[in-house]
Amino acid sequence: MHSSPKVGFVSLGCPKALVDSERILSRLKAEGYLTVSDYAGADVVVVNTCGFLDSARDESLSAIGEAVALNGRVIVTGCLGREADLIRDRHPGVLAVTGPQAYDAVVDAVHAVAPPPHDPFVELIPPGGIRLTPRHYAYLKISEGCNHHCRFCIIPKLRGRLASRAAADVLDEAETLVGAGVRELIVIAQDTSAYGADIGYAVSAWHGRRVKARITELCEALGELGAWVRLHYVYPYPHVDELIPLMADGRLLPYLDIPFQHASPAVLRAMRRPASEAKTLERIGRWRDEVPALTLRSSFIVGFPGETEDDFEYLIDWLHDARLDRVGCFRYEPVAGAAANGLPNMVPPHVAENRFHRLMSAQQAISREKLAARIGQTIEVIIDARDEDCLVGRSAGDAPEIDGKVFLPFDDEIRIGDQLKAVVDDSDAYDLWARPLTT
Repeated sequence: MHSSPKVGFVSLGCPKALVDSERILSRLKAEGYLTVSDYAGADVVVVNTCGFLDSARDESLSAIGEAVALNGRVIVTGCLGREADLIRDRHPGVLAVTGPQAYDAVVDAVHAVAPPPHDPFVELIPPGGIRLTPRHYAYLKISEGCNHHCRFCIIPKLRGRLASRAAADVLDEAETLVGAGVRELIVIAQDTSAYGADIGYAVSAWHGRRVKARITELCEALGELGAWVRLHYVYPYPHVDELIPLMADGRLLPYLDIPFQHASPAVLRAMRRPASEAKTLERIGRWRDEVPALTLRSSFIVGFPGETEDDFEYLIDWLHDARLDRVGCFRYEPVAGAAANGLPNMVPPHVAENRFHRLMSAQQAISREKLAARIGQTIEVIIDARDEDCLVGRSAGDAPEIDGKVFLPFDDEIRIGDQLKAVVDDSDAYDLWARPLTT
């Protein structure tokens, strides 16, 4: 019997790219390939790249160069793969280059370098496929691409127009993941709330019922699986209001990640984003009236071409009014191929840097105050890690990797993936300290 070929894998970029990596690895694992964590032991290395920002492109090119130098047999895929000439110019030794979501092409390229083994007597893939996240949570990608034309973004060029999966497809995957031990499903897409619009919200059969490919109906069904369901990248279309009752009923986590990007109407128009910030504040107020525990996360761009000091102050005032729970901020960075590159009145880098720190300082004060108000409250926590000193978890208001943490005293009987209730004892600007609630 021949030994199984070994694949090294480098996954860069966003959770959507991570899901692509998981799908490729699941295919390879099903064929008998082994994955290794070092270049030297690999028969071939796959680099899944990001090409959204210039800094991400540089990171991807560097990762490709490292793989070429330390292994030599390198296949490149992902968003930067659409620029094959650039990659081959910098790294002429790469064996193959494909774009994003090109699962068959990547697997075929691996076959060409390291043919798959043949052993029909071994079960090679675990339930739920190969995942690059901990066992207790998983990203659930419901669509590819995007139909928006934001001036700062090239995602439609990289990943194409919106392409939604059938509802039954998504639900079958979710059910398999939960059956394999996943306790938190993190729903992702470039525009989650647009799910199904491209396929006319087509109905598909799942367990003898008909489920529409629309975010509300999909979430209703996901909420029946017994896992936490968290939504990311939700554009505030009117039908998002329909999700709030699902949160009030406990079928969805009371958490919305909405990429507002800015608040100034002038900047939003320049970005080609919806510019109804006043109505958005009204909706946020209504959502919180219905679900007081609602956590709102967003991200903002400062230093966009043409952003004035008045525009920035408008954003800061809006943040004080909105009192969002979690906020990320990016300094504007030109992206090759983005429409914003042709806009006048570029903001100097030092001004953008100053605005970044001012925004984060303002939000830190808001976050510190909001988390302090949770002292004495009982919260639900999922455990992500444990060591000899403490347990590290997250509340329903914290997504992995990007939000805060909950620290608890060590308890040998509590395991990673366990869910428990805890009482908050202390807080800072980002994290909570709590103790398990004794029953």
